[in-house]
Amino acid sequence: MELYDQVTINAPKEHVYAALNDPEILRQCIPGCEELIKKSDAELEARVLLKIGPVKARFSGTVELDTSGAPDAFSLTGQGNGGAAGHARGGADVTLVESDGKTVLTYQAKAEIGGKLAQLGSRLIQGTAKKLAASFFQKLAEVVDSVDA
Repeated sequence: MELYDQVTINAPKEHVYAALNDPEILRQCIPGCEELIKKSDAELEARVLLKIGPVKARFSGTVELDTSGAPDAFSLTGQGNGGAAGHARGGADVTLVESDGKTVLTYQAKAEIGGKLAQLGSRLIQGTAKKLAASFFQKLAEVVDSVDA
């Protein structure tokens, strides 16, 4: 499954980049996030509770960041295990472009799922993934806007 979108955030690029690297802000923005621990500058550990169709599961996983292109771009890869519900792994490339004091964030993500989740059907999974991504970026924009206000 692949996702691609962009969102305009009413804040300078440096503020958006800082927010994307702040575990507390990320915890607030990730749908269903119960816990997010920064293990190092390049590794996070998360616990997320999600309901996808009829399947509700708590996922535990890790995310690794590659910030070599920062603050203009960075990549992340991650994997999570939801027990009997299944597992997921994937990654995303994110670019940040500032224009007139606002930041255009563009992302391209790929994910693979297995287990019960994979049996739900690609349309349900794709639709849910798009909603979760939109929810994350909407919340991120709100949090960054309130910090800058």
